[in-house]
Amino acid sequence: MPTDKETLKRAHQDAEDGKSPSTQAGEFVRQEIEHVREGKHGARSTKQAIAIGLSKARRAGVKLPPPKPSRASAKMRHKARLDIEKAGQKTKTSRKRSRATKAALKREGKAAASTQALSRQTRSAAKGRSRKERSQAAKKAAVTRASERRKRQRE
Repeated sequence: MPTDKETLKRAHQDAEDGKSPSTQAGEFVRQEIEHVREGKHGARSTKQAIAIGLSKARRAGVKLPPPKPSRASAKMRHKARLDIEKAGQKTKTSRKRSRATKAALKREGKAAASTQALSRQTRSAAKGRSRKERSQAAKKAAVTRASERRKRQRE
């Protein structure tokens, strides 16, 4: 399981490699899923675990824009804007709030990080996208795979 420092390092490496902000943020989401799996804390749903990871990414300075109005509630977009503003700031959360949050997450289950739950979340997220968006994503992935393959062959 990567530590926070290792995750930050991986995200910075992704940024240096010119990878997209969502790819950089993926490192934080992956770490959050690992936290739930190993029992550091739980999550009510897969969406919650992903949201925590994205929030951490924004606060770490990943240039991830707030979600579009069609994809998220006003409350979620506001929270994303706050996270972007707090990027790079070293303000500590009050001890009471931090412990309360941790205790609340501890009471949640681990099922949100199961393979089935992640698969279900991925499929439902894909259904929310148009055919054109899915097609573009697939084409972009194919180009990425090809460039990664070429890079590995050169090494």
